[in-house]
Amino acid sequence: MTSPELDRVAVLSDIHGVLPALEAVLAEPEVRTADRIVLTGDITAGPQPAEVLDLLRGEGDRVVWIGGNADRELVEYRRGDRATIPDPIGPYAAEALSDEQVDFLASLPRTRTLAVRGLGPTLFCHATPRDDEEVVLVDSRPARWTEVLADVPAEVRTIVCGHTHMPYTRLAEGRLIVNPGSVGMPYGRPGAHWALLGPGVDLRTTSFDLPEAVARLTAACGYEDIAAWADHYLNARTTDAEALAVFGPRDGRDGA
Repeated sequence: MTSPELDRVAVLSDIHGVLPALEAVLAEPEVRTADRIVLTGDITAGPQPAEVLDLLRGEGDRVVWIGGNADRELVEYRRGDRATIPDPIGPYAAEALSDEQVDFLASLPRTRTLAVRGLGPTLFCHATPRDDEEVVLVDSRPARWTEVLADVPAEVRTIVCGHTHMPYTRLAEGRLIVNPGSVGMPYGRPGAHWALLGPGVDLRTTSFDLPEAVARLTAACGYEDIAAWADHYLNARTTDAEALAVFGPRDGRDGA
């Protein structure tokens, strides 16, 4: 085990460079007093990546960092290892980072394991423990979970992942699976979604002034489609049904 047991852990996933949403979550009393703030990846790929990194790094050692596929893509783009990024705002976000911030993102681990009171050894990752863009969903079949959890140590009884931007908890392989949803790009319903761990699991939603946040992003970000981007994602105009229709085939169900 990599740490003493922690009483309270706040989990923030898929912030995607949305500073107003992050500020709202960090202002929550139970986030301010949590022993650790764990970031389960896709921190920066969005309208204000540098500002989001600066704010989080200001929290010091309370923050536990994990990189996601979108963070990796920004690094690869800036270093010339890829010519394109699937997300249209990705190139803008990559260029908005300093060289030092790119190096910092490149250094982030893909998983961390912490002991959390009531939950035991808890593995944090972005998509799955073995891959930063693999898809698992609340309704993924048991065989899929058996496959993606095959190499997780037996003592790990709780796994926290992000990537799909929809909060859920479920049991799989006798383990508790937690997805906190997305802070900055929620699917299904608006608000900044996160989770509080210890001794149980509490899925949280932080409300904030959406029109004001859209206006802030539109004024501060130089991405050419920022007004439409902010309106769409902050207002969660992608429904959960639409997201599941896109993600579903990627969990291998059609080939089973």
